[in-house]
Formats: sequence, structure tokens, C-alpha cells
Amino acid sequence: MSTLFQSRAKECLQRAKWFPLTLGITVFLAGCASSQTAKAPHPEDPWESFNRRVFVFNDVLDRYALKPVARGYRTITPDPVETSVGNFFSNLGEVRTVVNSLLQGKGRNASLSTSRLIINSTVGIGGLFDVATRMEITGDEEDFGQTLAVWGWEDSRYLMLPLLGPSTLRDTTGLPADRAADPVMYLNDETTEIALTVLSVVDTRAGLLDREEMIRGDRYRFIRDAYLQSRQFEINDGELGEDPFAADDFEFDDADFNDADFDENGAD
Repeated sequence: MSTLFQSRAKECLQRAKWFPLTLGITVFLAGCASSQTAKAPHPEDPWESFNRRVFVFNDVLDRYALKPVARGYRTITPDPVETSVGNFFSNLGEVRTVVNSLLQGKGRNASLSTSRLIINSTVGIGGLFDVATRMEITGDEEDFGQTLAVWGWEDSRYLMLPLLGPSTLRDTTGLPADRAADPVMYLNDETTEIALTVLSVVDTRAGLLDREEMIRGDRYRFIRDAYLQSRQFEINDGELGEDPFAADDFEFDDADFNDADFDENGAD
């Protein structure tokens, strides 16, 4: 059962087309039983006071600008077209994955992402159709923040960025490298670059509309914890940890059982 669960969780990660927060919310709901309204300080969020102020700024901007645009985009855009737009930007992200997979020494994942990039860019007509996934060619998405974690920067402080949203000090440090791996940066056409960037943001925001209903309690803490769990999940490549009951050599010891337990059960 544990192996099956890990396989399904990794499949969900591979198919994610939106920000890491999308997966994070799902993982958070499934595995976190703690209350989000607790007042205890979070060890990874020592700058919570500053982060909350930035969160309020982002939330107001989203509520009165980005969210209405995303709703309008979803309303006027047919589902197949919206899917193709998401596929297009996901295909561009394969370049970043290839580079970071190589930096992390993950040759197999780099090969898979290269294959996905070639297939979807050609047979998939510029990435509009995800033909590679239909061929069961899938890999783990990688970015420079994950690379820094593999290189040793495992723990990092949570940081809410203006406009960009949830991040960590480590992931923010990796943003310039990720931006340099974005093919849109090399179009030499400022108008097209801006248009594609805006479309990517709006498409991503539209993909998160339905998931807002999952948020409960303190929105700031919910999003923070969801993001941090999502990033840890991605850094571990979807590994959920070992389950001793799934090991073939797991055995019960006689000392684990007490005769008194059986006597009590019999007395009942």
C-alpha cells in the first residue's frame, strides 16, 4: 500500500502544470492535521511580521487586479485552448529542468526532459500538445532552488516576495539562474517577451482559481505551510520516506506482545 501511495503521489507531482503551491495545497490537506490558527512561531518563518505585510499587499493586488483578469481569461478561453497554453509554458520549462538536472547529477531525468522537449516541440507543435506524457515519458521538474538544496542549502527561511508570492531565501537566490534558463529571455523582442510573461502569469492564476476553496483559517499560514511542504516534496523528488511495514525483512518480535494484553481481551 505504501509503495502504491508513493507512486501515485509522484505521478501527481510529475503532471503538475501550475505553481508549486498547487501541489502543496493538495499535499497539505492530505497529510497535515495541525491547526493553522495556532499562535506558535514557525521556525522557518522568523520574518513573519514583514512577510505578512507583503502578503497583504499581494492579496489586495490579486483581489482587485489579477484575479478578475484570470476569471475573465477562463470565461472567454475554451478549455482546449487553456490546456494548450499551459502545455506551451510547461514545455519551455523543460529547458530549466534539463539544466538543473545536469547540475544535480540526475542524468536520467535530464535525458527524459530533453526527450520531452524535443517531442513536444516537434510532434506537439511547439509544445501546444503534451505528446510526451501520452507516450509515458515523464520526469521530475527541477529548478535552481532545488539544485541549491541538493548542493547543501537544505534549510532556508520563508520569504514572501512582492508580486511573486511565496518563496524562501534559497529559492529567491535561484531565481536569476532560472530566469536565465527561460527561452523567452532570448526572443530579442521586448513586446513579445512582455506579452508571453503576462499570459503565463494569467494562465497560472486561472489554474489556481478552483483551489482557493481549499484554503481554511489563516490564509497566510495556510499558504506558507503548503508552499514549504510542496518544496520539500519536490526537493525529495516525491519520496515520502521509508515505511517499515513495507520492508520485506520486517518481522514482529515476541517482546512486542504482552500476554497480559491477550488476557485482558479474553476477559472482556
